[in-house]
Amino acid sequence: MAARRTLKAVLVDLSGTLHIEDAAVPGAQEALKRQGGSSVMVRFVTNTTKESKQDLLERLKKLEFDISEDEIFTSLTAARSLVEQKQVRPMLLVDDRALPDFKGIQTSDPNAVVIGLAPEHFHYQILNQAFRLLLDGAPLIAIHKARYYKRKDGLALGPGPFVTALEYATDTKAIVVGKPEKTFFLEALRDTGCAPEEAVMIGDDCRDDVGGAQNAGMLGILVKTGKYRAADEEKINPAPYLTCESFPRAVEHILQHLL
Repeated sequence: MAARRTLKAVLVDLSGTLHIEDAAVPGAQEALKRQGGSSVMVRFVTNTTKESKQDLLERLKKLEFDISEDEIFTSLTAARSLVEQKQVRPMLLVDDRALPDFKGIQTSDPNAVVIGLAPEHFHYQILNQAFRLLLDGAPLIAIHKARYYKRKDGLALGPGPFVTALEYATDTKAIVVGKPEKTFFLEALRDTGCAPEEAVMIGDDCRDDVGGAQNAGMLGILVKTGKYRAADEEKINPAPYLTCESFPRAVEHILQHLL
């Protein structure tokens, strides 16, 4: 492994790592305070497309997490930036609660498809509408391609299977903006002024959180909460820098061994 530099930033996934829906991972609030009290900068990176950044922040505040809006980097933000950059009018296949993050974006007469997790909208008519736009040459922008995620009632399909269905039907490839894309991690680090070699990522998704971060040059810590399933750590190469029980354990390791 290449020589590491002094650790300056910790990126933390939210859903499945700090909380699962409206319940915090046990001990996560205290661990975050301990991490925040150290010399490193903490940023929160999330692929969630189920709610706007504002709603997410309110949920976290209710759970007594001390987090401010400018510390959160979401794949919705990244998707909006790409839509603005490409100057397209997207058909937005996202949860209605995520729409505030696209406020002001022109969506009539769409010439692009933006797809996140939208269980209410993933039915034949709507997907067929997206399919026809793509056949006419509209770009397919996937907010992320996670296979599944963790809900209170168990694992649930993520947007990945639906994105893949549209790719398969139209013989096109989606532009993915969220984790595990390297640009997403670099963008999340940008305002910290840290290089990837000075950062560590903590998350419950072996491929999207840990694999993505390690491909970008960071260390990756996999936690066995949220969507984690036995032997997940064997799914990526190189393996996670560390696999541990939960976020508090990850913080303990960072404070003892990486600072």
